[in-house]
Amino acid sequence: MPTMLPLSSSDAATCCSPVVGGVLTSDEAERIARTFKALGDPSRVRLLSLIAASGDGEACICDLTEPVGLSQPTVSHHMKILVDAGLATREQRGRWAYYRVVTDALEQASRTLRP
Repeated sequence: MPTMLPLSSSDAATCCSPVVGGVLTSDEAERIARTFKALGDPSRVRLLSLIAASGDGEACICDLTEPVGLSQPTVSHHMKILVDAGLATREQRGRWAYYRVVTDALEQASRTLRP
């Protein structure tokens, strides 16, 4: 025979906590979603990790292809997405592009989801 549980009050105040602040605007939510979308690919996360772990905090595109096992055009495509999302910066030096991680962008994205 099933056990009957007591019904709780249907009063919304007892089950729902009020929003006290920190609500994102539509523009902010779109920007943060673009950041997380860019991080949604394991190759892009690895690329950011490689750049951040480099000795001087930057890496040439020529140094990124072998560690991730991708062709230079594919790595360039992934890096364009990361730059467009504001997670990395790109500097052209001669024929090579050098990248740096924008750590503030990562920290800001994580802060938006914290209570």
